[in-house]
Amino acid sequence: MEIVSTKIPDLHIIKPKVFEDIRGYFFESYNKQEFIRLGIDQNFVQDNESMSQKGVLRGLHFQRPPFAQGKLVRVMQGSVMDVAVDIRKLSPTYGHWVSVILTQHNKWMYWIPPGFAHGFVALEDNTVFFYKCTNVYNKESEGSILWNDPGLNIDWEMDNPVLAEKDLQAPSFEGFDSPF
Repeated sequence: MEIVSTKIPDLHIIKPKVFEDIRGYFFESYNKQEFIRLGIDQNFVQDNESMSQKGVLRGLHFQRPPFAQGKLVRVMQGSVMDVAVDIRKLSPTYGHWVSVILTQHNKWMYWIPPGFAHGFVALEDNTVFFYKCTNVYNKESEGSILWNDPGLNIDWEMDNPVLAEKDLQAPSFEGFDSPF
C-alpha cells in the first residue's frame, strides 16, 4: 500500500496494491499491520455501506465527541467525489477542505480522522460507498454543515444535487461552534 498526503496533513489517500489478471483482481482493502506501518493506528468498530444514484449528495456530516468518528472510505461500485472539511477549531487548516475522486477502478481509500465533516456526491448511478468507522454511530451526537456554504466554497462540480431534508436544513459554517 502507498499513502499519499494531502494539503491537510491528517487527511490521507491510500492506494492499495491491486493484483489483476484475466480472472479479475485481488487487493487487501484493510490490513491492521499495514495501516499501522502507514501511521494509521486505529480500532475500527463499525462498517457502513450506502448505495446512491448519480447526483445524490450526502453530507457534510460528523459525530460530536465522545462519539467522534474517524472514517476509512472507499467506493466498491461506481464513483464519487469525496470531501472532508477540517472542523478542528485550533487547526491551522480550520475550514479548509480536500476532495478526492474515488472509483471502483482506482480502488483508492480516503482516511478522514475525527474532527472533520465529511460528504460525497455520487458521479454514477448505483454507486456503492463503503466505510469503516472508529466509533459507533450515535443519533444524539450527529452534526452537519450546509453542503454549499459560501464560506467553505466547495466546488462540488454539480449545481442541483439530490439531498436529504436534513442536509438541506443543515446550519451554515459561519457561526459554527465546533465541538473539536
